[in-house]
Amino acid sequence: MIGRVLISLLAFALAASAAPPDPPGHWVGTWACAPQLAEPANCPPAPGLAGSTLREIVRASIGGRKVRLRLSNAFGDAAVSLASVHLADSAGGGEIRRGSDRALAFGGAPAVTIPPGRAVTSDASDFDLAPLSDVAITIQFRNAPRGVTAHPGSRTTSFLQRGDFVSAPALPDPARIDHWYFIEGVDVFAEDASAGAVVILGDSITDGRGSTTNGNDRWPDLLARRVQADPAMPRVAVLNEGIGGNCLIRGGLGPTALARFDRDVLAQAGARWLIVFEGVNDIGGSVAARASSERPSIASDIIEAYKLFTSRAHARGLRVAGATITAFGGFSRYFTPESEAARQQINHWIRTSGKFDAVIDFDAATRDPGDPSRLAAGYDCGDHLHLNPAGYDRMARAVDLRLFR
Repeated sequence: MIGRVLISLLAFALAASAAPPDPPGHWVGTWACAPQLAEPANCPPAPGLAGSTLREIVRASIGGRKVRLRLSNAFGDAAVSLASVHLADSAGGGEIRRGSDRALAFGGAPAVTIPPGRAVTSDASDFDLAPLSDVAITIQFRNAPRGVTAHPGSRTTSFLQRGDFVSAPALPDPARIDHWYFIEGVDVFAEDASAGAVVILGDSITDGRGSTTNGNDRWPDLLARRVQADPAMPRVAVLNEGIGGNCLIRGGLGPTALARFDRDVLAQAGARWLIVFEGVNDIGGSVAARASSERPSIASDIIEAYKLFTSRAHARGLRVAGATITAFGGFSRYFTPESEAARQQINHWIRTSGKFDAVIDFDAATRDPGDPSRLAAGYDCGDHLHLNPAGYDRMARAVDLRLFR
């Protein structure tokens, strides 16, 4: 009896030793957006989400063969119930490439319910994701809350169709919406230890106001292309955590950067670098409105926020680059002599304080040489605050790629 037990234990040990070990590696975000509560004008149109299929398109930065999807109901006032969630290669518009469709699972189940205030991550799924490729995320909704978690500034068209069309190569007659709903991120499994993500904390200039809808020509998109085109670079994903109208400290649209820092920066899979490029909305919204005796404080407040971000990111092992605030002369809602003085004070601190591991001088790269308070005419989208695709390309080229080496 003892002999049979010993033989069985030996056979088990041999089988265990012969089993291939888990491959080394780690998860890295390849695409992300910052969730916020959808304003009434940005909520889903008819036919609504309940009982409908929503197909959303995102562009990956790095590729991989195993992926997972992150969904968020952070701002829901009730649970959202999803009957099925699929990934596929986008074939353009609202169509998917035949044969690429993959159903995702959540704890082994095809359906998932996300409680209010929570987020979920799908099980890992085999999926051949190419770098810089467009991915279709298709969700069949059972029901949805009135408070919709969204990213209104998608600059990418989503497609909404009544009924169950989660695996359909094309949707019959979808409504088109330039917003994302309930999606928060796509991660890939990277077997090479050097792979990592740069997280960009920003506002509408990072979110891409002035870029081309469905053109993927925001400056983070163009930075991702630069990184991919450089054979000397490690695998670096670019995660755009910009929110249009966002503020660092108070006011603005969406949670402030202070409030969302843990979720949108520190919680990103594989984050190794951070670029901080935010503050213009704090300046414009605060300086001109304050009494003259208080006006200088906004620059100090922003600098204190930068110090906090840098210390918290360093504590988690991230390298941090500070980006100078670009010019907004001519944008009447924000520009005053006092607001320009605050911008110059902040930019001087970014350039000279030594608090950052690197400095990205977007201001110097995009300003008008003849009037440094303004954007160069060739980079201005026309409102004197946001840049056009040429301006975003100039910003992407202003990033020294040695930061990621």
